[in-house]
Amino acid sequence: MPAFTIGSITAAPGTLASGLLVVPARPGDAGTVIPITVAHGAAPGPVLALVAGTHGSEYVPIVALQRLRSQINPARLRGTVIMVHIANVPAFFGRRVYYSPGDGQNLNRVFPGRADGTLSERIADVITREVIGRATHLADLHGGDGNESLRPYSYWITTGNPEVAEASRGLALAFGLDRIVVDGGRPTDPAMSSFLSNTAITRGKPAITTEAGDRTRVDEDMVASVIDGVAGLLRHLDMQDDGPAPVAEPVWINRDAVLRAGATGLFFASVVKGQYVGEGAALGRIVDYFGELLEEIRAPFAGEIMYIVETPPITKGEPIGMVGSTLNS
Repeated sequence: MPAFTIGSITAAPGTLASGLLVVPARPGDAGTVIPITVAHGAAPGPVLALVAGTHGSEYVPIVALQRLRSQINPARLRGTVIMVHIANVPAFFGRRVYYSPGDGQNLNRVFPGRADGTLSERIADVITREVIGRATHLADLHGGDGNESLRPYSYWITTGNPEVAEASRGLALAFGLDRIVVDGGRPTDPAMSSFLSNTAITRGKPAITTEAGDRTRVDEDMVASVIDGVAGLLRHLDMQDDGPAPVAEPVWINRDAVLRAGATGLFFASVVKGQYVGEGAALGRIVDYFGELLEEIRAPFAGEIMYIVETPPITKGEPIGMVGSTLNS
């Protein structure tokens, strides 16, 4: 079986190799790097890409992949695992929520990127070509951003090729999080895929997005859930023999709404993650600098709070929280 190469990083069969993908400099910025590890199995099989750090303040998946690097045994692996440790290094060291420093863009909205674009667009371009281009399956690992209190869940994207969607459903179940958001609204044009996981799907590759961890806390239970989720994916794809079984009783979130601020000010939540609320229930309020009410946020329908912002600063148009309507299957 041949060696596996990404950029300047080459792993022989049954070995582990780590290094940096280079995002070249352009006038106006110095470029950046993307740290990756390749675990190349001793036997052939799928190529699973695991991407952490698309948003710089989502630390749980970043820590989980660092630990997985020493836990995956390539000598016993069938196929290859590509671990992107931190997709967005500038946002990570800048401690940024949502947006990248320098260009102010959300990396998870600019895929598939452009080789001659802004820094975020060039990061997306490198990930699209070098990581998604080499993978057969992908998991984009997220968590609550630095301002978000979040209960764990996954996204199952149903737009596009039905066979890819069905294979992606299997990945969502295998990862093991009991809440699965059914997302049928993603773009289908590969040139305008926007989201990292959707970029894989529009190229015929099953993919999921997972959410585990909240704010800037590195919660050990959440780190363990990501590690277990990856083990579930490896078992599901027959890349290794052991691993947890798929989630037995998934709760499908068949209706969801991300609520956005209609004003800039200070936000104070009146609900917590995982709480069930009725239609019209007060979720929080936005006040001005002096504490005067600007906007009260209410639930558009009954459901569960998937995440809620728990820090005061809020800018018009930014997400405040997400409500999901659940249906047991």
